[in-house]
Amino acid sequence: MATEIILPKVDMDMATGKISKWFFKEGDRVGKGDVLFEIETDKAAMEIDSPAAGILRNVNGQEGVDIAVGSAVAWIYEEGEEHQAAPASSAPATPAETGASVAADLSSTSAPNDTASAGAGNSMRATPLARRLARETGIDLGSVAGTGPHGRIVSADVSKARVSEVPPTPSAPAGAQHVGQKAASDGSLALFAEGTFDVQPHTPMRRTIARRLLEAKTTIPHFYLSVDCRLDALLKLRAELNASAPMADGAPQFKLSVNDMVIKAYALALGSTPDANVSWTEESLLRHHFVDVGVAVSVAGGLITPIIRHAESKTLSTISNEMKDLAARARSGKLKPAEYQGGTGAISNLGMFGVKEFAAIINPPHSTILAVGSGERRPIVSAQGDLTSATIMTVTLSTDHRAVDGALGAQLLGKFQAFIENPMSMLI
Repeated sequence: MATEIILPKVDMDMATGKISKWFFKEGDRVGKGDVLFEIETDKAAMEIDSPAAGILRNVNGQEGVDIAVGSAVAWIYEEGEEHQAAPASSAPATPAETGASVAADLSSTSAPNDTASAGAGNSMRATPLARRLARETGIDLGSVAGTGPHGRIVSADVSKARVSEVPPTPSAPAGAQHVGQKAASDGSLALFAEGTFDVQPHTPMRRTIARRLLEAKTTIPHFYLSVDCRLDALLKLRAELNASAPMADGAPQFKLSVNDMVIKAYALALGSTPDANVSWTEESLLRHHFVDVGVAVSVAGGLITPIIRHAESKTLSTISNEMKDLAARARSGKLKPAEYQGGTGAISNLGMFGVKEFAAIINPPHSTILAVGSGERRPIVSAQGDLTSATIMTVTLSTDHRAVDGALGAQLLGKFQAFIENPMSMLI
């Protein structure tokens, strides 16, 4: 019996996905566990293994096209099994929508009141979100073709109809409308002369970053605390530890960075401040038993936050090697969802770019994020009142004020500073 191959859900927010590459073609013999294809998600690329051995047939999942989660993309036939033209799928496709409207439409497709009047005794089915958008924009649903299940009208259909009805802006530079109907719906296009810009469509990752950070900044009451940390003792200890690293195959088994020691210090600070190691939900606070630190990594087209699990109990060398591996696989798009989803706190370090000080945006479910600036020599006044210099690093803690109040945030930041300025305490 033929084995159906469906597009799996590999990310909790995933409604559609794209096959970026097939590793086998129609008629090829595949083995169980062979990598069949690669899925491009908003955050990473995932390799999907074959669940059975046999002959690959009916490959209808095209590369680079949005495919609904659960849709059949191919079948694997047993050796000698009669080849059918189109086996029935046991996982019917859902609407292949992208963007913020996906969740709203999918959650409302079974609503009992999704029939919208089209006038003249006619009626049609539309999701509540689609009907609301139609009301707000004055779109006649009777003129909209539905692309959802059984012809149901979804929000993307209304948005498309709205774009097609937007007349050219009189004040727009000549020819600006020809960049594309979707781009022409943005009024800012009219402010620039034709030929002075290129239109670059948003990538799924860029859309996800924009959606999540807009939601975070508009729904989370951010509170900021900054402190200067002296790095001289930490830099000395780092040099000593790296110099004493054991060798394997002619290379040291670890090479600590300042960022590795920052991760450890923040994990220990969160672990010793359990009231701050929490996540906010509308019903309750989640008090975490362990400290999982997400670390922002810059990748092509955006950023991703791989997570060091149980960082409070790991050695500096383990954190260093894990972070190097996670960062490398993040940049090559090979992270698994479990490696970047969740976390109890986060770190964003722009010090290596020469940034002295900044404030980062909290990314739920975290309640805190630590923004780390560069270490630099600065003049200071010693405890004896003498003018001297030291290597100083400014860090800024952003907290979700619903979960972490100012005094608690100050306590957390004070403990972090103590670990950084007395780094031997991280080894005890």
